[in-house]
Amino acid sequence: MIYLQLLWSFFQIGLFSIGGGYAAMPLIQHQVVELHPWLTMTQFADIMTIAEMTPGPIAINSATFVGIQVAGIPGAVIATVGCVIPSCIIVMTLAYVYFRFRNLTMVQGVLGGLRPAVVSMIASAGIGLVLLAFFGAQTLPADLSGISYVSVAIFLIGFVVLRKWKVNPMYVMGGAGVLGVALQSLF
Repeated sequence: MIYLQLLWSFFQIGLFSIGGGYAAMPLIQHQVVELHPWLTMTQFADIMTIAEMTPGPIAINSATFVGIQVAGIPGAVIATVGCVIPSCIIVMTLAYVYFRFRNLTMVQGVLGGLRPAVVSMIASAGIGLVLLAFFGAQTLPADLSGISYVSVAIFLIGFVVLRKWKVNPMYVMGGAGVLGVALQSLF
């Protein structure tokens, strides 16, 4: 039964995650943390971090990691297949439709209308992860006394390094991880 749940959950994620892996984060969170309590929010954040750092699409990496966590290697295969099948079907269908009707202004209008929705889904996922890192909760607390100043400092340092010096994001993530372990053990 767990295999069918994994397949169906990640099939839905693959089907409704328009805009890529970052846009899929709220959908993945809903499925694996809220609907099926397979992971805690902290485990979800850890898996999303690993999925971002490893090569490949975030949604597929997270499907693999969640599948392993829930049902071992067979679960990883089933969750990954469930995530990939809708994308293959959708891409093949859209490619056919786009090549057939690409010159219509209505098609261009639909694509333009989807952009704000994708941006808002990415922002929602990012805000959720920032709140978890800064406050250890999914929502903004009533008082800001529980803020993790170490996390805020690491975030600001990483942001400045990325924007000012255009350093490879992999180096910034690795450095932030090392700095986080070192500073969290001190404080």
